[in-house]
Amino acid sequence: MTSRLSGAETPPVLFMVFNRPDVTSAVFERIREAKPPRLYVAGDGPRADRAEAEADLCERTRHIATAVDWDCAISTLFQDDNLGCRAGVTSALDWFFTHEEAGIILEDDCLPEPTFFRFAGELLDRYADDQRVGMVSGDYFAGDTFEPATSYSFSRNTHIWGWATWRRAWALNSPDLFDWPQVRPTDWLEGIVGPGRALKHWRGLFDRMHAGEIDTWDYAWTYSLWRAGALSAQATVNLVSNLGFGPEATHTADSQAWQSRMSTEPMRFPLVHPSEVRPDENRDAWTENYVFGIGRAGLRTRLGARLRGGR
Repeated sequence: MTSRLSGAETPPVLFMVFNRPDVTSAVFERIREAKPPRLYVAGDGPRADRAEAEADLCERTRHIATAVDWDCAISTLFQDDNLGCRAGVTSALDWFFTHEEAGIILEDDCLPEPTFFRFAGELLDRYADDQRVGMVSGDYFAGDTFEPATSYSFSRNTHIWGWATWRRAWALNSPDLFDWPQVRPTDWLEGIVGPGRALKHWRGLFDRMHAGEIDTWDYAWTYSLWRAGALSAQATVNLVSNLGFGPEATHTADSQAWQSRMSTEPMRFPLVHPSEVRPDENRDAWTENYVFGIGRAGLRTRLGARLRGGR
């Protein structure tokens, strides 16, 4: 039996930082407002080819992320060398879940709306022992496209700009997709994503992940949850804004992307729960079309303006 959070308690938080003091400061202020009882700060080291320029930035960022002034136990995992997005994030999560049964994960550029912490905490408690649910996400990209009747829905997709999970789920993670060579020739993947562009898209990503050609961790996480048949519980209002788009970013360099700095709104309580643990097929199809771009062509530029608040 997984341990439960107390009613109003903010879950433990893993805060992953690198070399951006400005966005780190904004996100840390939201963490300070939520006052988690335990805060874990993981910081990757400066890149070898930019060590002189990044050493001071990393140090300043770490100082900001550990400036705790509330009743809180703080733990740190600071790397001397740069591990990169794949090994750095995976090792930070491994470390976090050696100490905690469940918790919230925030990267330095993912600014949570204050109600995100309560939302994540309530769902971490509700689904603590439900193997059908692998994570909780605060991301909602669809704006007013849908009129959801519940506070969250279930999805096969794994949006990680502000999320939460359990030790029992993270234990499923396969960073190297170890069984992909055996799974690839089967119809397993097509059974999840369908044929056509989506199948080609995900098969190509999993090929490259298994070969070690992509320095990221999130595709492996998606693969691992799919292999376990686990879903994501995703908010039906947007609770997290990504501040990290721009030339300094590793994977989100386009500051004009429609996902950049999306507006947020508070979650309403008490939560309205779905009656079943099953994917919202309409929302998943929308995500394939407009977020991943692997469905039919969509007017993502016009839609993006609306999602950022420009009606």
